[in-house]
Amino acid sequence: MDIFNKCHEDGGYLGIFRMMNDKYYTRPILNPYPGPEMEFQGKKVITWSINNYLGLARNEDLHKVSIKSIKEYGSSSPMGSRMLTGNTTKHEALEERLAAFEKKPSAILFNYGYLGVLGTMSSIVHRSDTIIIDKLSHACMIDGTFLAGGKYRFYKHNDMDDLEKQLKLARQRKTGGVLIVTEGVFGMRGDLAKLDQICDLKDKYEARVFVDDAHGCGVMGATGRGTTEHFGMIDRVDLYFSTFAKAFAAIGGFTCGDKEVIRYIRYNARTQIFAKSLPMVYVDTVNATLDKIEKEPQHRERLWEVARMLQKGLKEMGYNLGDTQSPITPVYVPAEPDVAMSIVAHLREKEGVFVSGVMYPVVPKGVILLRMIPTAAHSDEDVENTLVAFKNLRDEYHLKLTEVKM
Repeated sequence: MDIFNKCHEDGGYLGIFRMMNDKYYTRPILNPYPGPEMEFQGKKVITWSINNYLGLARNEDLHKVSIKSIKEYGSSSPMGSRMLTGNTTKHEALEERLAAFEKKPSAILFNYGYLGVLGTMSSIVHRSDTIIIDKLSHACMIDGTFLAGGKYRFYKHNDMDDLEKQLKLARQRKTGGVLIVTEGVFGMRGDLAKLDQICDLKDKYEARVFVDDAHGCGVMGATGRGTTEHFGMIDRVDLYFSTFAKAFAAIGGFTCGDKEVIRYIRYNARTQIFAKSLPMVYVDTVNATLDKIEKEPQHRERLWEVARMLQKGLKEMGYNLGDTQSPITPVYVPAEPDVAMSIVAHLREKEGVFVSGVMYPVVPKGVILLRMIPTAAHSDEDVENTLVAFKNLRDEYHLKLTEVKM
């Protein structure tokens, strides 16, 4: 049997779309300049699929910083890994700032958020240890669990009784440590991990907690420090991770925690040791972005205004938004696969509204999740036009919205 045979069949992720060489529902081509209005197939559309939460992707101040950094350093600097020739005073200064922002003793930079999660989890967890992870955690956390090579257990999403059950079973082994792993804001559903209860359980069973707060940093909490601030759990969460690919509108990520723990990760995270250092353009730009997150709360305040306006309007029309407690706006619509694709096309082609559709197995069969991301850059008019589009969708497709059960 030829190992490449599978490449000519419709198995694997999204195999049917791959066989169709689809560029509409998967891998759609948009102009690369992110904002509330983008171009799709030669037509301008209101875009709700970009994680540009604070609307900073087009910020002129940050563009000037990026341009200045590129002129000074180019795109290649520094050359080499941080462990050998790629370390700079600016990298270390940014780590200190991020740690101070999250009110933790220390932080480590990573080149990508995905690699940051893999590197953090695989360096801390050894074969005798156990990971207990929320079953709806992001793919990078699932991969980090497998890569770590320890024991692992999944607990039902946000089910504290099941988490405690898994903690009891893990502790019966009496070997190794236990790491509880969860997202802070769940990226598809928009609901929050119950960090206060999770921290109570981790203390009770002498475990540790790792929170991936990719969708919370810069967004949640009174000052944008994330879901840990929202719950008042900054001091009780052991490892806090976030990416720069969301609110920071850049590339990279960071993990922060106690100094000795972060030092251990720094010397053992293979995704950092054997990777080129984060380019100076991102170090400089993220540093400037952190200034805005700390000193210009109006971006975060506007994001929440847009989110509340959009969510209120959709709910008043009868749409089911599940349990979202964040700006992430999941719209659950009853539809079989063929109708689901038609709904996405209707919004894009007829209404000029670009949304991404997610189907089974992420959501139950017979449902499509239209995942929408409000940003500070969206206008009131964008929201109003989008609500009209969803009203037209409901009426034209005679959607039975009360039938959606989540």
